Amino acid sequence: MPEIALQFDIAAPRAVVLAALNTHDGLTSWWTTGVDREGDVLLFDFPGVPEPFRLRRERADLDRVVWANAGAFPPHWAGTWISWDLADQPDEPGRTRLLFRHGGWQPGSEDGVPLVAGTWAELLVRLKDYAQSGKVQPYFVTAQRHDAA
Repeated sequence: MPEIALQFDIAAPRAVVLAALNTHDGLTSWWTTGVDREGDVLLFDFPGVPEPFRLRRERADLDRVVWANAGAFPPHWAGTWISWDLADQPDEPGRTRLLFRHGGWQPGSEDGVPLVAGTWAELLVRLKDYAQSGKVQPYFVTAQRHDAA
């Protein structure tokens, strides 16, 4: 079963990276302006996509954030999970090493993994830029902005 794994060193403290992954303002600053939530389920809207991606927040602390797909859309994400492991960079106080993983791909969904991996790579560059500089640069801009995360 394939798994996407990417590692980035970010010149920002873990708390800043965690806020970028776990708050409305953080998520809308680097990923998509269409972020909403229903309890622990985060809803991500994307231009031209008929319904939001639904990701349940399983864990969110200073060491790890985990989301699990909580919907039937998109079909090739069924059963997948996303994790973000945060650690201090060795010998670099105040800096974060981020290990991103997207796994749980079902047999037959492998064809879409390279495209998803490329999109995650671009997203993580934007996450890094946002955490380091505060520069707001969402990859996806939707017609409607939501209020919660």
